[in-house]
Amino acid sequence: MKILYFTGWLITRVVFTLFFRLKVSGQENIPKEGGFILAGNHKSYFDPPILGTWATRQVYFMAKQELFKNRLLGWLIRRTNALPLRRGTIDRNALENCVRVLNEGYGLTVFPEGTRARDTDFLKPKPGIGMVAVRAGCPIVPAYLENSDRLKDCFRGRCRLRLTFGPPLSSEWVQSFQATKEDYIRIAEEVMSRIKALAEKDAADS
Repeated sequence: MKILYFTGWLITRVVFTLFFRLKVSGQENIPKEGGFILAGNHKSYFDPPILGTWATRQVYFMAKQELFKNRLLGWLIRRTNALPLRRGTIDRNALENCVRVLNEGYGLTVFPEGTRARDTDFLKPKPGIGMVAVRAGCPIVPAYLENSDRLKDCFRGRCRLRLTFGPPLSSEWVQSFQATKEDYIRIAEEVMSRIKALAEKDAADS
């Protein structure tokens, strides 16, 4: 594990456990070996480090290409497993990097919505996650992160920060789809459906 990655992992563990009382469940759903996609909802800039830290295995994540133009920031995020992504277009290089990481047996954090859902609970998913999944033929683990956009309230004890990992969509299920836009959309919609189901379950249990 890279030194900077482990340092960030450790700091995130300590801070979110002690100060924000993060409650995590379902980690047994993360595959013990082989590449996998970790698909979560997206409400906050803190979502990638939270998901990655509690994934039990080393994961990579996508970051917009503009962040890499800053020499210091670019150097830092590359060493914490960030992969550059050109937004607003089909980025072939980013796709190849994602597939390579998955084929090497790592996890890849993906947010099917494509951007943060600021004024609503969920956004319509983009087909990109389906494209990556079909190319890599790997399982997809849905995850629901609650109240990551309300960290001040979590710190004050007004709400609880929760992370739930759901049962994976198997690699066999993913491989039953074809490399078409329609199938990519179907995969993305099913993943979002699983994430919403986790949210509903958490709401019923709380």
